[in-house]
Amino acid sequence: MPRKGSRKRLKFRADDMSSDRVTVADFANSDPAVVKSGRVKKAVANAVRKEVKALCGLEASRVPSEDGLSILSENGHFGSCDELEDIENDNGSSCRKKKSKKHKESFMADSTGGDYPIDIWLVLASYVRPEDVMTFALICKKAWTVTCTAVFWMRLYKRNYQASAYLPDRLLPEWMYRLRSLRARVIRSLFYMYEPFCSRVAKDPPLPESTPNTLLNSKCLLFGCKKVESGSRAETLWEFNFKLKKPLLKQKNHCSNGLQPPAEYKEVHFNPDQDCCLLKVTTLNFIYIPVVMGMTLTYLTINVSTDMRHHRVRLLFQDCPVLSGKKPRGELGVQIVLDPVHSVHLLDWWHPKYPISATA
Repeated sequence: MPRKGSRKRLKFRADDMSSDRVTVADFANSDPAVVKSGRVKKAVANAVRKEVKALCGLEASRVPSEDGLSILSENGHFGSCDELEDIENDNGSSCRKKKSKKHKESFMADSTGGDYPIDIWLVLASYVRPEDVMTFALICKKAWTVTCTAVFWMRLYKRNYQASAYLPDRLLPEWMYRLRSLRARVIRSLFYMYEPFCSRVAKDPPLPESTPNTLLNSKCLLFGCKKVESGSRAETLWEFNFKLKKPLLKQKNHCSNGLQPPAEYKEVHFNPDQDCCLLKVTTLNFIYIPVVMGMTLTYLTINVSTDMRHHRVRLLFQDCPVLSGKKPRGELGVQIVLDPVHSVHLLDWWHPKYPISATA
């Protein structure tokens, strides 16, 4: 069958070619109905190059005929752009192997480093600030091992000790010679003596800025309430305390224990209040609350009360934790509503107002 239409191709002559004759059809994004080839002709490119060189004051004879369109192969010969595809097909696989091998060698060369003895890391640890302990421990395994030793925590305590600061009995220097729970005692004492840590504790608003979602799926270990006196208010307040233990974070290898300290330093890292916090809610009136010890906190909200003057705290405890992405069902647990609320405080185990355990 005869073709419906014939396509016309533009023909260029290098003899009378100049920069004024270069059109849009000479480029790769031109209409394929006008130009089948997706690139500029060699004659066009050479003619433009000669004219540019001549305008710059150079002789046209110095310009090679295929200067910008030639490549240098591995054997030292020049070839045109038309030969590029053949060269790539022949040497493509070998080039990829060479590149991957060079990349692997360079990666191995960059990943190698020096192995320093643990004594050097112990000396460097004497200059680490308390807020930089975690960063120092993440350098390497020996640096982390140094932070597990009793010597490291004893030196950290002595460097920041202030005789004028108030310390509870269990955080005094004579208690620091006991290895059991040494790390926990040093961390607690820093929130009494170290100024950057003390400033964090001093910023304690009566209500948190947002709902503490980190408490979800926490287990209630202890619960209690007591009557407290308010200095600014004539009436008495009621304080409800919930001691919660946060769930363990699962690692990528499905291991929930995490990185454990060496066996000889387990007494130093012993802490019965590890991952524990105290939720302290103060109300204006006494509210009866059922027993929720041993249950799991699955829902917690802090919003405005109905009188628009105070806040309301709603808690939901269930027998088992709720999977992520699923909403808890209120009819399957114990719901507690504290209203009206005067203040809400969340105290971690290192906070000065957190009660120290007798075994710590």
